Amino acid sequence: MAEDQLDGQAWSEALKLYEWISTFVGVAPRAHEEWWLDVGAIMRLETRDPRGWESIDPFEGEEERLDDPLYPWLATPAAAEDAEHYQARVKELPRSSVRSLLVLLGVGRSLTDLSRLPGWEQRRPAEERRAGVILSRFPEGTRFYTNLGWTGDQPDFYQQPTRAHNSFSQCDWDPGLIAVNDDEVAVIWTLMNE
Repeated sequence: MAEDQLDGQAWSEALKLYEWISTFVGVAPRAHEEWWLDVGAIMRLETRDPRGWESIDPFEGEEERLDDPLYPWLATPAAAEDAEHYQARVKELPRSSVRSLLVLLGVGRSLTDLSRLPGWEQRRPAEERRAGVILSRFPEGTRFYTNLGWTGDQPDFYQQPTRAHNSFSQCDWDPGLIAVNDDEVAVIWTLMNE
């Protein structure tokens, strides 16, 4: 799907990739040269999607959030000096690998080979289509980062030998993706206890 064909309805349909998984999805306008400040604002729910499109906050109204407004995050980048700390926790990901990571975030398990997931081959085309719609929001030149480890230059997250990650949350399994361009910043994070 071309970016100019993407609209709020197509975006919402694509986010169904995460309907059965505890996944946080937030997009905000890029307001700072140091984009980690925008990431922190998204995590703290201080900003909203600049297009007015759907976001997902799986902890909205939950007891954990009422007790701790920052839940589920351990901490968030709040000042420019925080950038170095957070940058060390992620690695830049090539665009060619983002679709498989978006799908993996929708699976919600730390499987090393998605082909072992029951019904995977039947689900795969729909999951990849939705991931492609999400990816289409972010034009060429967007930079992508993840806290999930991988091997190789062009990782395929369907078949990676390890699932090491740098945790950003209180959850056991919290792989995520950050997208950054001149106009928008996005945070897409799966948050699960295994």
